[in-house]
Amino acid sequence: MEQKITEQQEIFLASFRELEKKLAGKEPAWLSRIRREAIERFAAIGFPTTRDEEWKFTSVAPLAKISFSPAAQESLAGFSKDLAQEWLGEGLRNRLVFVNGRYSESMSSVENFPRGVLMGSLAAALQQANGQLEAHLARYAVYRNHAFAALNTALWEDGAYLRIPKGTVVEEPVHVLYVSTAGKQASVSHPRTLLVAEPDSQVTLIESYVGLPEGVCFSNAVTEIVAGENSVIDHYKLQKENGQSYHIAVLQVHQERNAHVSSCSISLDGALVRNDVNVTLDAEGAECVLNGLYMAGGRQHVDNHTTVDHAKPHGTSRQLYKGILSGHAAGVFNGKILVRKDAQKTNAVQYNKNLLLSENAAVNTKPQLEILADDVRCTHGATVGQIDPEAVFYLRSRGIGQQDAQSLLTYAFAGEVIERIRPEPVRTQVQTALFARLSATTSLTTSLTPPRTTSLQEAV
Repeated sequence: MEQKITEQQEIFLASFRELEKKLAGKEPAWLSRIRREAIERFAAIGFPTTRDEEWKFTSVAPLAKISFSPAAQESLAGFSKDLAQEWLGEGLRNRLVFVNGRYSESMSSVENFPRGVLMGSLAAALQQANGQLEAHLARYAVYRNHAFAALNTALWEDGAYLRIPKGTVVEEPVHVLYVSTAGKQASVSHPRTLLVAEPDSQVTLIESYVGLPEGVCFSNAVTEIVAGENSVIDHYKLQKENGQSYHIAVLQVHQERNAHVSSCSISLDGALVRNDVNVTLDAEGAECVLNGLYMAGGRQHVDNHTTVDHAKPHGTSRQLYKGILSGHAAGVFNGKILVRKDAQKTNAVQYNKNLLLSENAAVNTKPQLEILADDVRCTHGATVGQIDPEAVFYLRSRGIGQQDAQSLLTYAFAGEVIERIRPEPVRTQVQTALFARLSATTSLTTSLTPPRTTSLQEAV
């Protein structure tokens, strides 16, 4: 195994050498320097193993066995109008589309946003050389101890760039769609997203990662969000690549005074999915909300790691992650709240709740508090369980079948997160995906109006 991992590591090093030749003289010196530092760091630390505490319950050995090739240029073989409508989401007019990590102008729409908003290809923005990117790009997502963040920093070719000017409110959501396609050979892409919201601005950003039904793809993504003073950012990440693919992503958020950031992570498919969400509340009054829903079946593996760093006083954070696992699926939740010495008056809450639909499904959950201040209010908790048989009996006594009763309770469990999704197209896609899973064994269909099951949530 060690030899195979080493061989795979060499493949990525060779990819960097090719990319370095391709970009020679075409990008600023500061970025070339960062790329070089990142690939050297990857070469030094290699892929993580289960001996690393942060990867204790997630083995990347299956991924390391595969010889991934850099994703081909834009290719939409197998693409259809129906699939496009499903991917793009009806009603989302502002969109940036990337195929295999590269900008697709033909599928994008960048006409419906206020004057002054910068929205487009990150690679194209680099060519303007106006100095705006140097202050933020690759300055927040730390790659020294994260092999996959280092790989992305070294190997990314394109991605989404959004800059919201001071005082600007973007009324309609911005949809960034990353499409992965693969032929007979497994492919890898390294999409990069940078959102800079200047003081007193407001925006909703939706990141979607999708793939064709067939083919093995590896999406290695990094997103950096900079929330200026008094800014409001509503962020959603929807991951629904095919069941053969791999998805590893880092979201890094930096918040200034009184900035409000909410982020909701939805993981619906994939052989191995890992989401690292790191938030730094770096000024007084900053507030963040992290919600997550992950569903896995078969032998899928999904891992969510969160770190909320309360670096300054009067910060507030709320976390709620829920998992639904069936078959032989495995889930991991590792959440950490760090309250630094000077971060007095911090108010932080973290909960992770998991529903196991089979005896063979398993989850490892580890909520953590590290508190160095003495005037704080912090709570955390985790639950793992199955559907309450008494709740099933209650529904069956009112004429609902066994499987439908279990499905209603499952939807009720997920509903607490789904109802927090504000953009209707995103909420609809998540509901549709959930009903598709439930309808495989029940009479429920996506044509049903999702029941309001708030009163049932306590029974799960």
